[in-house]
Amino acid sequence: MTSAILRENLSLQLFNMFKNPITQKRFIRFKQMKRAYYSFWALILLYSLSLFSECICNNIPLYVHYDGQSFLPLIWYYPDDQFTGSGKHTRPNYKKILNSEAFKKDPDNWMLFPLHPYGPNESISPESIEIDNQVHLIFHAQPSIGYIHITKDLKIQRASKMKSFTSIKDQALKGQSLAQEFVLPQTLITAIEKRFHNESASREIVQLTSKNGSAFSVSLSTYRKRSQPPRKIRLIFRQSSEIKKDIRIVFESQKKIIKGQNYWTGTKISGQKFQLTETQKERLTNSVETRFQRFVEPVGMKINQVLYKVKFEKEDLRFPFRPVKGHPLGLDSAGRDVLSRILHGLRISMTFGMILVIGSMTLGILLGAIQGYYGGLLDLIGQRLTEIWSALPFLYIMILMGAVLGRSFILLLICYGMFNWIGISYYIRAEFLRLRRQAFVEAAQCLGLPTWKILFYHILPNALTPIITFAPFSLVGAIGSLAALDYLGFGLPPPTPSWGEMLAQAQAFRWAWWLILYPSLALFVVMLLGVFVGEGVRNAYDPKPYSRMQ
Repeated sequence: MTSAILRENLSLQLFNMFKNPITQKRFIRFKQMKRAYYSFWALILLYSLSLFSECICNNIPLYVHYDGQSFLPLIWYYPDDQFTGSGKHTRPNYKKILNSEAFKKDPDNWMLFPLHPYGPNESISPESIEIDNQVHLIFHAQPSIGYIHITKDLKIQRASKMKSFTSIKDQALKGQSLAQEFVLPQTLITAIEKRFHNESASREIVQLTSKNGSAFSVSLSTYRKRSQPPRKIRLIFRQSSEIKKDIRIVFESQKKIIKGQNYWTGTKISGQKFQLTETQKERLTNSVETRFQRFVEPVGMKINQVLYKVKFEKEDLRFPFRPVKGHPLGLDSAGRDVLSRILHGLRISMTFGMILVIGSMTLGILLGAIQGYYGGLLDLIGQRLTEIWSALPFLYIMILMGAVLGRSFILLLICYGMFNWIGISYYIRAEFLRLRRQAFVEAAQCLGLPTWKILFYHILPNALTPIITFAPFSLVGAIGSLAALDYLGFGLPPPTPSWGEMLAQAQAFRWAWWLILYPSLALFVVMLLGVFVGEGVRNAYDPKPYSRMQ
């Protein structure tokens, strides 16, 4: 009864407040702050759109004309038997029915779908997603790497893969002098001597030239002093390929090349010949054919004395999937449309926030008003109980209640509302403590008015300033809290559309940038608009910029 009286009188006071000249001046001040005013209308527009989200993003048609009859599936439920005669009373798949013979052959049978015909809980069929069925054959030139072990007198003890650097077989290099095959700079000789003298030395990389004029780099690894000097050291030779860019050949089918035909037939790249042999072409063609069906590991291939790493790349359809035609914001890990879930999630977030703010503020006003008006022992006991209540761990209670009763929208509202009233009750208590000794309150008491009338008709209208100024910020906090709980997995039950749940998916699939960008952007925009509105309301109710010193 008291709560109903409070709501009734609060509505009446808010209505009368807008007729008040002071309130009208405050509203004019709010309109003058363009950022806050436009943010207010933008927030209303976004919420209004979300209220009609079923008419914008849905896999259920708005209107169906079938067998001379009209149907409104968005409003009324029709079983599958109504359109297919299957005898099933389950929910129909309208998109499947639209592709049935009854709708294809008879033009009088038709359906009108929403602008974006995908629902928030609809798993999109992979066959309906259009992607390029192409295999990209990518050749990446690998650097030539060889090894030489030398003794103290610079004799080659062992060589490996050095033919590309010296044009001599590895076995023929054994026993020869390093200076005989290469032009050795003094830097390299000094680095080698340090290691054979058992002196600590850092990693050394020098440019070297062979007798035939080819240039490459030689590196010595970091050396630390040992108990005995080494008997041999290793030199690592590295020569980067002159072909810097990847070679790409694109296949649309096993033998149809749509890009890079000149590479397939043979050409010159950076002065080097690139010519595939018939055996290599057959091997690559077989791998490309296999890649259309399943994954193929990269292979190494030597083409005209240059080693290439060959990769077979094809875009495979797996969820979450990037934005494509028909799904501009992409698909989540269950194949659901992200745009549809963001729009439906906006309605749930805003509705949750507004109900929570109204409910918690109503409870906070009631408890704060009673404490502030009566004061004394009642106020003291009330404050101590409030402090004890605020010390309870909210998250643990939320987890416990969710485990016992199951996660739901109503349970989340109740658990949040149980703690969210505390802040506003402090402000209302302070306002009522200040106003209860005012002359107009004492006059009302002398007239014998009931206590509830004094509280809600006389004191409350003069204590609305903190309520109005804190409401937008409380709304922003409620939306952010809901997203945080959903992100942690303690919020709304699946498959409810939720921004926090999409961000949790982004945590699991960090390569899916669309799951990070779009839900974060939606949350950021709504919270930013709410903060701008709150800032404008606070400034409109602030008397300091409009007061003059006497």
